[in-house]
Amino acid sequence: MTSIGRTQLETALRALGELLVARGRHYEVVLIGGGNLILRELVTRPTTKDLDLLGSWTTTGVEPMRPVPEQFQAAVLDVARTYGLANDWINFGPEALLDLGLPAGFLGRLERRDYGGLVTWLAGRFDMICFKLYAAADQGLRSRHLQDLEELGPDQDELLAAARWSRTHDPSPGYRSALVETLRYLGVEDADGRLD
Repeated sequence: MTSIGRTQLETALRALGELLVARGRHYEVVLIGGGNLILRELVTRPTTKDLDLLGSWTTTGVEPMRPVPEQFQAAVLDVARTYGLANDWINFGPEALLDLGLPAGFLGRLERRDYGGLVTWLAGRFDMICFKLYAAADQGLRSRHLQDLEELGPDQDELLAAARWSRTHDPSPGYRSALVETLRYLGVEDADGRLD
């Protein structure tokens, strides 16, 4: 598994955009995950294993990119080969988050970056707090997600808002228990009574 730093991410995205222009293609995509945090300089960690693609950006929302357009996938693979990246340097898995809804106001917090035939929309800090809390509660207190979340420095109100959002994606009692434990670790007292 190859780690990718900020400079390499920017280089690969520019190359992908140029390749798409050369092939007469244009895509607008929404990115989340560690790569998003690095590109927006919201965390100090130097590398990520991939860029998490949430879906296609439209003026009315984020749409699933299912199936991934063949021309887009081919260009991603060509850039991977050229720059020595893993074939999955762009990860199409996170779009499952779209099934149950994004945090309120998500579109208004996106930051646009242009790379020729590729426009990326980077998720905002609060949205990344939501996603990282959800993942940290799911994967445990030793996960990279918790480290990222701590570095984002959310206050208690942000954590509770993120927790309530995450419960719309997993209302199970097991997840709630893990979420309360994660919030307690992050300094939110009496989290269980403040989730509803």
